[in-house]
Amino acid sequence: MKIIVIGSGIVGASTAYHLARKGAEVIIIDKQHEGQATAAGAGIVCPWISRVDDQDFYTLAKGGACYYPSLVSQLEEDGECNLGYGLVGALAVSNDEEELNIIEQKVRARQKENPEVGEIRRLSAEEARQLFPPLREDLQAVHVTGAARVDGRLLRDALIRGAEKHGAHSYTGIAKLEIKNEKVIGAYVNDEFISADAVVITAGAWAPELLSPLGIDIPVEPQRGQIVHLQLPDQDTSKWPVILPQSSHYLVSFDDSRVVVGATRETGSGFDYRVTAAGLKEVLHEALHVAPGLSEGTLQEVRIGFRPAGQDILPYLGPIPTLKGIVIANGLGASGLTMGPYVGSLAANLAMGEDTEIDITAYNPLRNRLNVN
Repeated sequence: MKIIVIGSGIVGASTAYHLARKGAEVIIIDKQHEGQATAAGAGIVCPWISRVDDQDFYTLAKGGACYYPSLVSQLEEDGECNLGYGLVGALAVSNDEEELNIIEQKVRARQKENPEVGEIRRLSAEEARQLFPPLREDLQAVHVTGAARVDGRLLRDALIRGAEKHGAHSYTGIAKLEIKNEKVIGAYVNDEFISADAVVITAGAWAPELLSPLGIDIPVEPQRGQIVHLQLPDQDTSKWPVILPQSSHYLVSFDDSRVVVGATRETGSGFDYRVTAAGLKEVLHEALHVAPGLSEGTLQEVRIGFRPAGQDILPYLGPIPTLKGIVIANGLGASGLTMGPYVGSLAANLAMGEDTEIDITAYNPLRNRLNVN
């Protein structure tokens, strides 16, 4: 079976990898736009502390977190070990004890269903700073050992290489789908036609421009995220846990004395690929408010990513009934690196005509149109 995957962010890379491992003939097409969300994302894998209460969202998020060990093992079998993945745990931090009580109660309830949550401990401010020294002195924490972080760029590249080791081929360019008798028959890229039995659309925030000529309206728009990378010379940050304040911001540490802090959520930004004064101020203010010990860190770089944001919290995953052979996997928003590898595995199943292990009805790509009608 020959399948085209359009978009090579984390969802597309995972889809291509799983398809190639299943024995499909895989073609990956990507324009390599500036601002790919995967290349900028922080890489937090911790649905256990999520404040989102939607059960369908949590099903995908916990599925993503639980899938990582299996994926890491598969990639290691293919000689891909440099992923930036680490089970470092997470600290939900606050100076409000009642707020932490609510968080702890929710996490313990989730632990009963998913032992992958790991151990749960309540930490004093001093104990929290032992794990993450730059923290503010009054912040207590709920410590969850089952949280992880991953380097999105490294993981994406490993998945693409893994797919290519199983026979996938990559093209750089803009894809244009070709339809005949209400079925996709392939795509043009760089004036070359590539036939296919199915096409998986994983083009992130750029998917609407690909699908709109076909009369398919997937309400995804770019949401700009600005994220700051700080270098802490002579600091071993490799084991520092993810820090989750009670806001949309976060702090994630990696092996190379680097702490990533972010991020803005700028809905309505369009594809405006710029670091803004207001965005940089917001990110640094929030980070230093939580972890003033980072104030002497060197500002290494600022990354910009355009999250594919849908009209609600749920991703779009599934076929398009009116056009055979098309599978949509998109709209993961700020949860791309949590859910993306798992969603890619599900998209691969759909493209191959196989059953998925979960009910995907809630993620119908046309659900917004159905709700309106």
